Amino acid sequence: MADQFYATGRRKSSVARVWLREGSGVVTVNERPLEEYFPRETSRILIRQPFAVTNTSGQFDVRSMVIGGGLSGQAGAICHGIAKALEQQNPTLRPVLKKAGLLTRDPREKERKKYGQRGARARFQFSKR
Repeated sequence: MADQFYATGRRKSSVARVWLREGSGVVTVNERPLEEYFPRETSRILIRQPFAVTNTSGQFDVRSMVIGGGLSGQAGAICHGIAKALEQQNPTLRPVLKKAGLLTRDPREKERKKYGQRGARARFQFSKR
């Protein structure tokens, strides 16, 4: 069996490359500790969610490289990558991860700005007189 597992996770415009190997639960993002890279607790909870759902907390070390988007999208991309890598490591975890919705790539993207408008849906202010 392979000593490490690789998966790619995506969310919004972020792409995360995730490597999973057996260890003590250390998570590094772009060569920095998780707590340093993500100051918000909600982002850290989201990243640890695949381990909580599968009862594998503290069993794997995660090394991830993430690019693009903001911190929220990057956290979602890492979560998606970890879930895919866990499934690769143990295919019997698939139903649990699938039921929690962690294997599905969130398809929501930013809608493009339309011409003649201020944004995607917002119009310029209308003045009758």
